[in-house]
Amino acid sequence: MRNKPFSVVFEDNHLLVVNKAAGILVQGDRTGDKTLTDYCKDYIANKYDKPGAVFLHPVHRLDRPVSGLVVFARTSKGLERMMELFRKRDIHKVYWAMVKRRPKEETGKLTHYLVKDEKKNVVTAHEKEVPGSQKAELNYKTLGKMNDHWLLEVRPISGRPHQIRVQLASMGCPIRGDLKYGFHKANADASINLHAFHLVFVHPIKKEKVYLRAALPEEPFWEQYLEFEPVRAKDQHVDNSYSG
Repeated sequence: MRNKPFSVVFEDNHLLVVNKAAGILVQGDRTGDKTLTDYCKDYIANKYDKPGAVFLHPVHRLDRPVSGLVVFARTSKGLERMMELFRKRDIHKVYWAMVKRRPKEETGKLTHYLVKDEKKNVVTAHEKEVPGSQKAELNYKTLGKMNDHWLLEVRPISGRPHQIRVQLASMGCPIRGDLKYGFHKANADASINLHAFHLVFVHPIKKEKVYLRAALPEEPFWEQYLEFEPVRAKDQHVDNSYSG
């Protein structure tokens, strides 16, 4: 994926799922930079020789410095049904995160109440409910250590903005490269070492279970962790167990 904004992981008449490179916006912001949505619309238009506007809508977002799986709907029916799956939390999501500090517990569940400052685009985490907060929950497991960093597998239960970043930072484990949430040093490419690794869901139209996995970024620091990635085309137990 080096120097490419995305690679295609899954594609049919209703859905397009891609592995997004870090640094690419999913949807537009004030920078005016070309977005993943724009790149993917170009891909569909060119591949299928479609004249005029292409119907393609992201079902969810990843933060700009994060890499991994992003789901797009190619039909209005696919969009409506996929958004409902996300609302009902019927999507099983797994992320890999790299942190400098080892968590006190090898596995655990984090529960916080998050408040977002829209002007500063920063989220704060609270132990107890406060006015305007949203409850956020995730499970994590420590997979192993390499080059003085720890690899965590994270399974968000809710889907709040910056949730994994602020919740891990709140337990003293900010993600590598994430200056916004307390890591001491930026990555050279402005990415953070958070990768949306697995998605499992029932296809909204075909009603078949879909297991998707995004390759790790082609970047030296990530690639040393490939030994933690079991070589399995399909992890039939991903909704019940941790990989690694």
